[in-house]
Amino acid sequence: METKLAQGTQLTELEKFFSINGGLADVIPGYQPRAAQIEMAEAIAYAIEANQHLIAEAGTGTGKTFAYLVPAILSGKKVIVSTGTKNLQDQLFNKDLPVIRKAMKTPFIAALLKGRSNYLCTYRLKNALTSTLGFSKEDAVALAKIKSWSKRTHTGDTSEMSDVAESDPVWYQATSSLDNCLGQECSDYTDCFLVKARKKAQESEILVVNHHLLCADWSIRDSGFGELLPNAEVVIIDEAHQLADTASNFLGISVSAKQLNDLAKDTLMEYFKDATDLPALRTASEDLEHEVKDLRLAFGIELKRGDWKDIENNPKIAANLTAVKDQLQRLTDQLELASVKTKGLDACFKRAAELLQQLQIILEDNSGKWIRWYETYKNTFTLSRTPLDIAAEFRSFMLQHQAAWIFTSATLSVANKFDHFANNLGLSNATSESWGSPFDYAHQSLFYHPKGLPQPNDPEFIPTIVEFAIPVLQASKGRAFFLFTSHRALKQAAELLEKKTDFPLLIQGSRPKALLLEQFKAAGNAVLLGTSSFWEGVDVRGEALSCVIIDKLPFASPGDPVLKARLEAMTQQGRNPFFEYQLPAAVIALRQGIGRLIRDVTDRGVLMVCDPRLLKKAYGQIFLDSVPAMKRTRDIDEVRAFFQDGSLEK
Repeated sequence: METKLAQGTQLTELEKFFSINGGLADVIPGYQPRAAQIEMAEAIAYAIEANQHLIAEAGTGTGKTFAYLVPAILSGKKVIVSTGTKNLQDQLFNKDLPVIRKAMKTPFIAALLKGRSNYLCTYRLKNALTSTLGFSKEDAVALAKIKSWSKRTHTGDTSEMSDVAESDPVWYQATSSLDNCLGQECSDYTDCFLVKARKKAQESEILVVNHHLLCADWSIRDSGFGELLPNAEVVIIDEAHQLADTASNFLGISVSAKQLNDLAKDTLMEYFKDATDLPALRTASEDLEHEVKDLRLAFGIELKRGDWKDIENNPKIAANLTAVKDQLQRLTDQLELASVKTKGLDACFKRAAELLQQLQIILEDNSGKWIRWYETYKNTFTLSRTPLDIAAEFRSFMLQHQAAWIFTSATLSVANKFDHFANNLGLSNATSESWGSPFDYAHQSLFYHPKGLPQPNDPEFIPTIVEFAIPVLQASKGRAFFLFTSHRALKQAAELLEKKTDFPLLIQGSRPKALLLEQFKAAGNAVLLGTSSFWEGVDVRGEALSCVIIDKLPFASPGDPVLKARLEAMTQQGRNPFFEYQLPAAVIALRQGIGRLIRDVTDRGVLMVCDPRLLKKAYGQIFLDSVPAMKRTRDIDEVRAFFQDGSLEK
């Protein structure tokens, strides 16, 4: 493979590749060149050649994946491509790259790398299968299936294993984490699936990762261990609008009830195997589990994200938290004594010491540079310390990677400006370009905003918008996503719709997301009610999805402790947090939701937004300026006409 192509040659090669007689046309039936796709590919080729940073917004249907992969491959440089989710990562590696490989004469080596917990750990699986602790009947059956699969798999990627759900907690027994991996001291190290995957990653020219892995590597690079990702000459961030949130999580510290309980369980497993002569070790492990359980109960039954002041102002929670820290210290001391016995016990000691250190950092931080907060779930909780601002950190990370950085997504701008995205990541020296969607929104879609909507804080808001939505659903014959900004609103709407419509209702959370989508497509007339995870990254083409209804403008909850702290900091700096942060973030979220509607040149559909602030507040115009050029109506008869005869003309 050529190490580098001259810029002029590469652009000519690109134009040829994307032409009606080019490589893609040879392998994709009915292929038609898209001007925006070619322009985007050329802009990316130029940025790579000039080693510049580029923010590249490309509307739905542009074909941005091919637009960045092709110039990246032709450059001959070492490239990391990071996607928003593991599903997109799999699609890019297993579907998109093979098409390009078939269409392109230039050979290239590609590899897929996921986080550690996505690979089978044969050492931990053997430990579980020989454990004397015992498992439930369901877990024992699942472990037997994993054992059978372990003898067949070549990659150890758990996504291959369809017989045991990805969300099944039993996978903890058959995968490793940074906490419990034995590293080079592991007896199975030479056959380790993760080690093999990393080796392939080092040898590849195109490496496909996800934002979680990219940020995890970044967050531990300072300590000298973050070399999972090879040094790249080009870093391409797809679904770049998600990066700041992911990075913020990884730059912080979190200690969870699950981590503490897992440590206790793993210590007990090692105790029964090799340390039954140290009864104090067993007692310390079991006592930690009890203290963690008591702390969870002290938080109360309500599931929420809360400010650290809630802990400091509640003597019961504060006392339970101190008890957890003290018990973790006792377990750490016992593990230090036992660590000389086996590698497994030594690994548990190192985990305990690190968890204790992290917990102390969270408890003692008063620097003002971090946000301390907690979150409770049904059976667990997390205690977290998150950076107030990641822009400086991200700038520093980019300087470590002397590479061309390409940031791309369908939603990076707000009213055609990229300030919000660039400022969040500290991108002061990046070029920005935008290519609109090739879809004809004026004829393929209709934006419906009914008259007489109540304010979102009205107690009757959800019942009223359900009444407004029913004639739309009747006109669309179901085939709709009804998207909500909260689970509470979703639940209320679901109860009302069950009594008022005969269309099949699919409710987020009732079954796995992938299964819900399959049922939605198969039904042909279903109404799917979803919250945040259905606002983006969901691709339903054709008539199955012909209507998207959105309850409110998707402003993040001002009560969220992380957002609240950031807004307060901006106010103290004399800035306007609403216009600089809350409004742009809501516009991008709305654009993502709207993006579910039209996914192909033949798709048609109605968008209904139920929030009267769209027209009654001055900032509503910023939302309207940021959505596709749809025809707008406030008349339900136009909605009916759209579905009846396909005409938007009266």
